[in-house]
Amino acid sequence: GNLYVHERLDREEMCGESASCSVSFEALVHNPLNIFHVEVDIQDVNDNTPRFLQDHFQLEINELTSPGARFAVGVAEDADVGTNSLQAYELEANEYFVVEVKESTDGIKFAELVLRRALDREREQSLRLALTALDGGDPPRTGTAQLYINVTDANDNPPVFAQERYRVSLREDTPLGSLVLNVTASDADAGTNAHITYGFGKMQTKVLQKFLVDTERGIITLQETLDFEDTRGYVLLVEAKDGGGLVAQCNVEVEVLDVNDNPPEVTLTSMSSPVPEDAPAGTVVALLKVRDRDSGENGQVSCELSGEAPLSIVASSGGSYKVNNAAGALVVRVQARDADAGANGRVSYWLAGGSAGAAGAAALVSVEARSGALYAQRSLDYEQCREFAVAVRAQDGGSPARSSTATVRVFVLDRNDNAPRVLWPAVAPGEAPGGAPTPFEMVPRSAEAGYLVAKVVAVDADAGRNAWLSYELVQASEASLFRVGLHSGEVRTARAVSERDAAKQRVVAVVKDHGQPALSATATLHVVLAESLQEALPELSERAAGGEAAAGELQFYLVLALALLSALFLLSV
Repeated sequence: GNLYVHERLDREEMCGESASCSVSFEALVHNPLNIFHVEVDIQDVNDNTPRFLQDHFQLEINELTSPGARFAVGVAEDADVGTNSLQAYELEANEYFVVEVKESTDGIKFAELVLRRALDREREQSLRLALTALDGGDPPRTGTAQLYINVTDANDNPPVFAQERYRVSLREDTPLGSLVLNVTASDADAGTNAHITYGFGKMQTKVLQKFLVDTERGIITLQETLDFEDTRGYVLLVEAKDGGGLVAQCNVEVEVLDVNDNPPEVTLTSMSSPVPEDAPAGTVVALLKVRDRDSGENGQVSCELSGEAPLSIVASSGGSYKVNNAAGALVVRVQARDADAGANGRVSYWLAGGSAGAAGAAALVSVEARSGALYAQRSLDYEQCREFAVAVRAQDGGSPARSSTATVRVFVLDRNDNAPRVLWPAVAPGEAPGGAPTPFEMVPRSAEAGYLVAKVVAVDADAGRNAWLSYELVQASEASLFRVGLHSGEVRTARAVSERDAAKQRVVAVVKDHGQPALSATATLHVVLAESLQEALPELSERAAGGEAAAGELQFYLVLALALLSALFLLSV
């Protein structure tokens, strides 16, 4: 039953830029036939280096550009995710520029060049600087690109977009060539310095392939199909450049709307065919897997069987479905034929034994002599008997009688008829008023948040979901002091212990299974807040003294009752 890695995993190839990556599949188990849903988390390692889309960038900046002006210079790509992805940019030391990291709404980090000192073309006509991208690995990986900055003569006014940010929504079935948006920019200069051309800034390759911008009119059109299941939105960096080289930028946020364009996919995982006519109710004859790649209501599926057949479909885990015989009081009906006529062809049915012997089989089921209908004789217990076989004999009315035997295998399905049983904390013998004191847990007053106090241990005799247990805290002397793990049952401190907390604490946890309806049991922990056993002894002595006082009071009432009974007896005599 062990699962092993069969070949090298490449998280970036399997899941791309998705924050989480997992592989889901089914494990098929036979006898009895069942399916288990398995999901494997693929964790990222820092095996990819940040990479710029091009190894050099050309900028033209006017010498009159004011300090504080910003220029988008590039975006680096890193196929890793999380802390291993692109985290920062660094610029070669110089007296004019610094680099700042900006993050778009979809989480893409890009570099912005900030002018911190006025340029002077007569002093320096061009600059060449190295821009480095770093990821968050240990040690970090880096990628480098060269910046070529050409200082130009005065062009007083840069282009200005009508909006700094545009928003548009597109259905994922939008036809190719459709208009996305028309951006506009203006320039207060005259002549060639006022002539504006539009283009996209530095963006990821897959974004550049999806959209096209008209250089003269600023019209953005769709040139590749959209897929909501692949990408739910895009952020486009649009640039307006005048004839003097000044550039303005704006963001266009494109939201992709889901369309019900994916039909449900039904996969037949397993099939038992042919099915014997004497298959017991509840026999799994087929396992189906249903998946719809759409989201929300478009991705919700319901399954039903069409046609007339003694079958039903039952939802299982992970989008799987089981096809079962319809359950009922009747277990199965056996039928035998006899080619003779009259009494010689009249068939009667009897139990002839089984896996538990004739007497044991008769205690579990009975057979109707004329019809061959097999009924459950009593309530079956899955925990005691999960399956059994019964031999049924068909006998004619001839003389001498002739007979034939068939074997019926019955599979018992589990029901949630067993409540969880708490193994720890154990109940002390005779725990009751005046009985032995219950066990206690000692927690030092110096304990910080997360300190392990105890672990509630419970078992459930049922199987499957009926035996899955969860734990909840239902009562505590200090509700804010303790918490219990939902699946582990570990009781820990939720905060640091303070001097104001009472020395004696009582914690009650409930253990629930996942049956329908759910059954539960409670566990009570007695906690003493003390740094040492010597410090805890006074608290324990108070509890013992309380027990002795209760025992003495009970003894007094017993003696008094005995005296009254003796007096009544003497009076009667």
